[in-house]
Amino acid sequence: MKKIDKKIDKRLNLLIESYSLGSGINFIDDMNLPVNTAILDILENLLEIIFPGYTGKRTITAENVSYIIGELLCTVRSSLQTQILRALKHECRINNCQSSCDCELQADNITEFLLDNLIEIRKLLIEDVNAADRGDPAAKSLEEIVISYPGLNALAIHRIAHLLYKKQVPLIPRMMNEFAHSKTGIDIHPGAEIGEGFFIDHGTGVVIGETTRIGKNVKLYQGVTLGALSFEKDKEGKIIKGGKRHPTIEDNVVIYAEATILGAVVIGKGAVIGGNVWLKSDVDPGTKIGMSGINYKNK
Repeated sequence: MKKIDKKIDKRLNLLIESYSLGSGINFIDDMNLPVNTAILDILENLLEIIFPGYTGKRTITAENVSYIIGELLCTVRSSLQTQILRALKHECRINNCQSSCDCELQADNITEFLLDNLIEIRKLLIEDVNAADRGDPAAKSLEEIVISYPGLNALAIHRIAHLLYKKQVPLIPRMMNEFAHSKTGIDIHPGAEIGEGFFIDHGTGVVIGETTRIGKNVKLYQGVTLGALSFEKDKEGKIIKGGKRHPTIEDNVVIYAEATILGAVVIGKGAVIGGNVWLKSDVDPGTKIGMSGINYKNK
């Protein structure tokens, strides 16, 4: 027993010593990190507000809808404000902000901004559901799409996270999208701008980078990557961050399974990109790119 205690003591001392190195992977004395379980609860409540009754956890009727949704709105506002405040305070601590920072006011304003935009999110998602219905002959109903399609689930979470990203909320937008990623296999950075009528068919393995811009009525299949090329480095060998580095996909583009499009290229309106294609250059509007990379102009 004493030998075990000595081993534990040795390991403990080594761990405590490592914590003092300030490596960025320990958060001792930092009480302001957003809480993973709280963010997940917020997402689930927001999705229930956006798609009332879709989980089946609550029986929502015409008579009780105002009570249930009202309660959810109150719950989300309180919890989201708290988590945003924690994220902002953590950022202030990291950046050594002055006492003039009013994190509480910012958190309140951002929370109200998101709740005020729930109607706009619903409008976008209605178009996304209709796009899935148009784009998938296997879809039996709109309800089936909302309840079971991973692409729509990932997109709904992204549309929430993207609004917080635009308000420069630290940590939380990425946390939200990683919940969607772990659940659906679809990885959309919260910075990506996605137009209405977007449909991801099947979805597994789709990756959409931070500075991606996607127009209206775009359709992707599984395994598509909208990524970046190798990054430039500064004199010290560090990656130069920021700037446009991911593709722009214009309206009415279709990109088939396992296609990879890299860099700040433009895929023109109405183009069709075949499966397994690897692209690092612009594609003219209306062009079809086959597996060999050959352009097939529409007649």
